[in-house]
Order: sequence, then C-alpha cells, then structure tokens
Amino acid sequence: MKDRLIIWLVPRLIKYIFLFLVNTIRWEIIGKSYSPDDPQRNLYAFWHARMLMIPRISRGGVWHGYMLISEHRDGGFIADAMHLLGIDTVRGSTTRGGARAMLKMLRAVKDENRHLAITPDGPKGPREVVQKGTVQLAMKAGLPVIPVCYATKRHWRINSWDRFYIPQPFTRGVFVFGDAVAVSPDDDMDDALSRVQQAMDQAQNRADHFFD
Repeated sequence: MKDRLIIWLVPRLIKYIFLFLVNTIRWEIIGKSYSPDDPQRNLYAFWHARMLMIPRISRGGVWHGYMLISEHRDGGFIADAMHLLGIDTVRGSTTRGGARAMLKMLRAVKDENRHLAITPDGPKGPREVVQKGTVQLAMKAGLPVIPVCYATKRHWRINSWDRFYIPQPFTRGVFVFGDAVAVSPDDDMDDALSRVQQAMDQAQNRADHFFD
C-alpha cells in the first residue's frame, strides 16, 4: 500500500514542482528553439542533471517526440511525471533495455516522424560525458543532435552523482539551444563523440555564464 502511494504521489509532486517553477521564472531563449511547425526532426540532448525543466522546450506547442528514460525505479517516477506533462517516453538505457529501446525509438522516427530526446550521460554517468549510445542513435535515426541546457540566476544542486540542478523560483532563467551536430553512419565514432561533447559543453557553458 505504501509503495503504491509513493508510485502515485512522486510523479505528481514532480509535475507540480515543474509547473510552479516554469511559471515563476522569467525565461529567455538563446538559439533556435523547438517548434511543432518545423518539419526537421532532431535528437535533443541534455544532461541528466538538467532534466527537471526540459518539458518547457515544447511550451506553446505539442511535443511530438519520445524521451528515453531509464528502467530504474527513479526512472519510473520521471517517466510517469513526463506522461502527466504530455511527453511520451521510451524506457531503457545503455545498461538496461538498450537494444529494445533503440529499436522503438528508431521506429518512432521512421513510422511516426517523431523527435527524440535523451540524456547522453544517463542513467549513471560519468556526469556530463557523452556516451556512445547517443551518437549511435543519431547515426541510425539520421537525426542531427541539438544540445540543450538551461540555467537560472539562482539554483540549488543536490548531492547526487549528477549534482542534480533545481532552479529557485522567482528568478531569471535561460534555455540555450546549441547548433545542430550532424552525424552519419560513415563518421568515425571518436570524432562524432568529440563533436557532440564539444557542442554539449558549449551550450552548458553559455547557459551557466549567462547571468555573470
């Protein structure tokens, strides 16, 4: 009974924390943001620590995509919260359910013309290091990688493996959308990884120093 209550309650708490923060922070956008009218489909990539406010990228339009969420218990809370916010998810990661999740996401691109979203350093890190699975997914799906990072003038960091980032309410925030990184099946993996890593780092650096 207690477990069922927790499973029901935690995603709703995440949802209302998100709604409270997204509506009390004055947001600015840097770069080309998501648009439901854009025919180009992309693979949006964001660090695990910056997951909380990511649903805002579809603000003003329907998010026509899937987000990859791990099969761990915490991932279940996040997936349920995303569903409550209107975002479809695929469960899996590079460590558990990876092949099945990869296949479902590839079918979503081919058969449903969906965007994809992923945490390149999830579900267990190393923190802020792009893993090969992200680049492999982009190569097989034929999608450019769009790095996304948000930051706020005031925030908290949790003492977790990813130093999870929680914006404080009633402050200023920014979403940075980096330039698209094109990858193809013929690319050298190490070179592609380096280019995606560099783009992710640049987006984060721009967001984190925006209010300096």
